[in-house]
Amino acid sequence: MKSRFIQFFDEGAEPLLEVLGGKCASLVALTAAGMPVPPGFSVTTAAYDQFVVETGLRPFIEEALENLDADDVASVDRVSSSIRSEICSRGVPSVISADFDAAYSDLQSRFDSPSPVAVRSSATAEDLPDASFAGQQDTYLWLVERDDVADHIRKCWASLFTSRAIVYRLKNHIPSEGLSMAVAVQKMVNARAAGVAMTVDPTTGDRSTITIDASWGVGEMVVSGQVTPDNIRVDKIMLEIVEETIGAKHAELIPDADAQTLIEVEVPEERRIVRCLSDAEVLAVAEIAKRAEKHFATPQDIEWAIDDDLAPGSDLVLLQSRPETVWTSRTAAPAAIGGSGIESITKTLMAQIG
Repeated sequence: MKSRFIQFFDEGAEPLLEVLGGKCASLVALTAAGMPVPPGFSVTTAAYDQFVVETGLRPFIEEALENLDADDVASVDRVSSSIRSEICSRGVPSVISADFDAAYSDLQSRFDSPSPVAVRSSATAEDLPDASFAGQQDTYLWLVERDDVADHIRKCWASLFTSRAIVYRLKNHIPSEGLSMAVAVQKMVNARAAGVAMTVDPTTGDRSTITIDASWGVGEMVVSGQVTPDNIRVDKIMLEIVEETIGAKHAELIPDADAQTLIEVEVPEERRIVRCLSDAEVLAVAEIAKRAEKHFATPQDIEWAIDDDLAPGSDLVLLQSRPETVWTSRTAAPAAIGGSGIESITKTLMAQIG
């Protein structure tokens, strides 16, 4: 389908940051590069922009954020709550809803039976080389019903104005003017194990090492720090495991088919004391992280999962790849996040695909 409000990851269109936000632009670029990205589509920034214009919210938001002090916690919380409440209570223009309905039906038609999806925020000032917004906006997992998915798209739009996101932008001098939000709607992975990997050692900055954190179930508990994962260090050149620490992995998120949601369950002792990835899976994660780094030409921080619905050996999927910012920023000049910065990042994405 062709719509300015919808862009499928695999439709071959450009990964424009101003249209897709950081996360979706990365997913489109990774899909075009042949990476194993679960299928999905982006509700583009054009949808958010039209929503705030047609509902009259844009001037309300701009006025609410004017002269806000990042250190005035009470004021930030009050403004955040007010903006998010307004976004979640306004009706979505019918032209956007119609295009979303068509896209959601198209996505579900790719599967043998209705598939749960993840709904993930993708802001235009997110996942950039000099401004990682990891954790600043929201992700919602294991959604099935169309109305539930649509409702959580608005919640993602609203998460552009959580207190933590507002404060982050204020303290990093990121202007609110022109800020927008795309949303990824993506097949939910039935994760046996999941986690993150960095193509630079986060403690030393050593670029010859890939560091993997892995735990049982859906990776959200690793990303949010709710579990102590297995930690594995891999030599980037030789692709050999050089060090590992078995984490406690006391809990995991797994699907509850009856409730159509994820539930947290305790991990049995016998699974806590063993590594959740085989040697082959560790090296597969390291290899895909290395591919992502080569593709984007800068150290990467990736999210990955082992999908139990796929055949062994082809069950590793890539959920996200964003630039590593802590060590990279020490050697690279800061990237502008305004118009010219967005154009620069977009050109870089296109060059990598081409």
